Amino acid sequence: MTSKTHKIKPLCLALATTAVISFPVHALAAEIELPRIDVIGEGEQAIAKQPGSVAIINEEQLALMQPLSTQDALKSVPGVVVREEEGYGFIPNIGMRGLNPNRSQKLLVLEDGVPVAPGLFLANESYYSPRIERMQSIEVLKGAAGLRYGPTTIGGVINYITKDPEKGATVTAKAGSHGYGLIGLDAGGSSSSGNAIGGISLVKSQGDGFRNNAFDLNDAVIKGGMAIGDNQWVGAKFTHYDNEVNTSYVGLRPNEFRDDPTKNPAPNDYFLTDRNSFDINHEWQINDAVKLNTLLYWSQLTRDYWRREVQARSADGTTFVACNGSAYCMNGNNRAFEMMGLDSRLHIGFDGFGIKNEAEIGIRLHSDKLNNQKVRSKTDPNARSGDLTEDDTQKAQGIAFYGQNRFILNERVAITPGLRIETYNQSRKNELTGLSGESSNTEVMPGIGATWQVAPQTQLFAGAFKGFSPAMVATAISGSGVDQLLDAERSNNFEIGVRGTAQRLSYEATAFHMDFSNQIIPQSESGGVGATATNAGATLNQGLEGAIGYDLGAGWGVDTNATWVPTAKFNSTKIVGGIDRNGNRLPYAPELTANLSVSYRVGGLKTSLGAYHVSRQFVDTENTIAESADGRRGVIPAYTTFDLNAHYAVDKQLSVFGTVRNLTDKKYIASRNPDGIFPGAARNFELGMNYKF
Repeated sequence: MTSKTHKIKPLCLALATTAVISFPVHALAAEIELPRIDVIGEGEQAIAKQPGSVAIINEEQLALMQPLSTQDALKSVPGVVVREEEGYGFIPNIGMRGLNPNRSQKLLVLEDGVPVAPGLFLANESYYSPRIERMQSIEVLKGAAGLRYGPTTIGGVINYITKDPEKGATVTAKAGSHGYGLIGLDAGGSSSSGNAIGGISLVKSQGDGFRNNAFDLNDAVIKGGMAIGDNQWVGAKFTHYDNEVNTSYVGLRPNEFRDDPTKNPAPNDYFLTDRNSFDINHEWQINDAVKLNTLLYWSQLTRDYWRREVQARSADGTTFVACNGSAYCMNGNNRAFEMMGLDSRLHIGFDGFGIKNEAEIGIRLHSDKLNNQKVRSKTDPNARSGDLTEDDTQKAQGIAFYGQNRFILNERVAITPGLRIETYNQSRKNELTGLSGESSNTEVMPGIGATWQVAPQTQLFAGAFKGFSPAMVATAISGSGVDQLLDAERSNNFEIGVRGTAQRLSYEATAFHMDFSNQIIPQSESGGVGATATNAGATLNQGLEGAIGYDLGAGWGVDTNATWVPTAKFNSTKIVGGIDRNGNRLPYAPELTANLSVSYRVGGLKTSLGAYHVSRQFVDTENTIAESADGRRGVIPAYTTFDLNAHYAVDKQLSVFGTVRNLTDKKYIASRNPDGIFPGAARNFELGMNYKF
């Protein structure tokens, strides 16, 4: 594998680990909990306050599932659909309620309240996904409550919550199919006074990949915090991630998929990611009724995508341009992002209008910067340098004001109106020609939600809000500095649902309606490599989602959820590229996704057998059914996969676990985007252990 200049050195890791382990270890003070911005919060009461659909994947569920990635874990959440690419979720493609999952662009992804996408107002594309090994839970929020966050909350908000430091040290080891291996260390402790805690989490992972697309990953987190007096707490977190993945935009062609779905069709292509981030959280409990949370965040991400130039495509394979000096044969599509921001929220409980109220008001300042370069070589298929043929700088600054007030009318009914105002400026400069352009926009997004506890075991909720997603700078402003007059994506969203618990039963069901006045889509047929963007006009998504959990007794349990999206269509007579798409189904919007898991627990043993179903999908706006010769177009057939999981706690120190994914070795197409067939992972297994010192 190629070397990178920003790797964590083994000596640095050893020194950091030694420093943490040698930190005086004491029982962590019960009152010290590192401050963070939660999307939902902890406990049933926090869920009951949300006037929208919610889901929480807790630590126990993650331990049993042993998901390969955060994307893999999210398959269990109703409303979510994922599109596999390289197989390990390094490049996440997460969709919600029939919205295209491409690079997770239609929803907001956070980690401890901090944006994960490298540029919210430049390109809300997720080139990086936090590692699941350092998460203690995942929150998913949909509906009007998402107005507290933004932008790009049309689909919903996902918040990954990282583990807080714990006393002592835990070693994790995993091994599995395709040369997969992982070693991890979590170590922490507290000060002698118990007022400060700190810890480190390290992960090293390598593998040959599901399609001979090897990877080499390093991930490190240093996290800690302390109490300041009796009513203030501060926490800080630093993360480093680097990964080299031998993956490509180029997928398999039809005959390659039939003959050898594990083939790597572009062995010279590499996706290289390097990311550092830092955030500081401060919480000030001013009095019993007033609390102030302030978050300061910064991240820097480089994404170098080295790809061979495609010359031709056929049913049998892909032909690449020869590296003989006559034409460019290797492209480095290299991006360097820097993001920073400040998010401050004031929570106030008060009596007014003759009732109890819970208000939240806040402001967020945000800045994005991107340097986008194309470096090309005519002679080296493994080039990491060459001629600079494209070079542009993109910048964006945004400020958001938001507020909501929860009117608690009585013990059963609460109404929560809210308002978010988001204003931002975008600019782009071609560094080779000096041409530049600017664009700006202001969005006013009202919303209202309500909850009604109709019975102790049953709550109704409903909400309506305006959602929006900014157009990416690369599509909003051309390379010559011309404003392309691409409107932001805007939608009017409605949902109504019911949730509750009754003895052994827990349930939630939601009906949703997302009416876009404009959706930005690829203008080309396939929507893959080389696609340009355009205003597509109105689109409509509506359907039902639900989840049920039932304790059968004697250690047995069943959990199931499903999302039915009968309508996900173009709803406009707008002609794009000479084609009338009115009534056509949106790409990558399966009509049905469903999960069923049967679990059994006895003593320290927990097991589960799960099924995951995805109905057929169109991959282009023309709804092409027949497979094209190059595999880029054509319907994706429905598929169902099964996973078997087991987790056994030997004692308080040692746990062992194992999983078999795609138990029946189902051969299926996961995607045809960006350029060809990307198969789902074949049957694979993983064994592992945790040992606590």
